[in-house]
Amino acid sequence: MKFLVGFDGSNSAKAALATARTYAKAFKAGIVVVASVEGDIINRDAQLEKANANLTYAAQFLAEESIPTEIEILARGFKPGEDIVKFAEANQFDAIFIGLRRRSRVDKLFFGSNAQFIILYAPCPVISVK
Repeated sequence: MKFLVGFDGSNSAKAALATARTYAKAFKAGIVVVASVEGDIINRDAQLEKANANLTYAAQFLAEESIPTEIEILARGFKPGEDIVKFAEANQFDAIFIGLRRRSRVDKLFFGSNAQFIILYAPCPVISVK
């Protein structure tokens, strides 16, 4: 089995990572942790540095329980939700774990929700964690 965790370093992402770790131990599964980077070229270096630090944290967290782990930075020009769905389609995961953040209805209306996109379009079950 192979699980995917979308990870941005937020508290909700850390909760999703912890849940994925519990499932991975129970099912003897591996975990691929991804961070999706978007934005203009000016901010790209800072975003890549932050994503790398977040993924290092995630890898260490999973190593504590000897979970087979891979980390990936996705910088393909897609919005994070779309990027994670496309990555999941290409790699045939058994489940995706994502953290949910509270956003106002206005924010969701204007900016959309990455979690909502993943839940609606993922090719496998999605476990969402608050």
